[in-house]
Amino acid sequence: MAAIESSPRHEEGMSNGMLGFILFLASEVMFFGGLFAAYFIARADAQEWPPVNLLTEEQIAAGVQLEMHVGLPAIATAILITSSIVIQWAEFQIKKGNQAGLIWGLFITLAMGVIFLAMQMYDYAQLDFGAGDTIYGTTFYTLTGFHGAHVFGGAVFILIVLLRALGGQFSAQRHEAVRACSIYWHFVDVVWIALFTILYIVPE
Repeated sequence: MAAIESSPRHEEGMSNGMLGFILFLASEVMFFGGLFAAYFIARADAQEWPPVNLLTEEQIAAGVQLEMHVGLPAIATAILITSSIVIQWAEFQIKKGNQAGLIWGLFITLAMGVIFLAMQMYDYAQLDFGAGDTIYGTTFYTLTGFHGAHVFGGAVFILIVLLRALGGQFSAQRHEAVRACSIYWHFVDVVWIALFTILYIVPE
């Protein structure tokens, strides 16, 4: 992702780097599509959801409960959505030639992404079930874990673009990497909104 280079071309053009990035993003959409399909198949096959009937006596005795609290994830969701707005603002700033606006926008977005990841890890620590506790735990940790990995990758992408911005490598005419970074961050945002909806809002 970070290999995308800015090039002195018109805004309506698309470089080979951007085309490659779009194809990469399409593969990511199919990847998450497969994970969502697996989740819905598991739900359809279960007698109840969460499948409390699948818990063993040992798991029940160990205090395993297939329950989630929506409060902290809701706050994390709001932070991620806001970060998507901020990075879009940063892109608008560099389109106007505002280097400082781009740098601050990227920095704030990066900070929000790190906060989101920290909140997700804390939420994991509060849950009373693990990845091996029925198909419910397996699908939950698989979906949110892979998304978290993509958020981490997006944060690294933002950091690289931020360092380049600090070096003055972008301008109103040359900022393709900024655009790619913004698109990717919007992608992880949209995926999380879908995950939050199916995992926390309509779990039954």
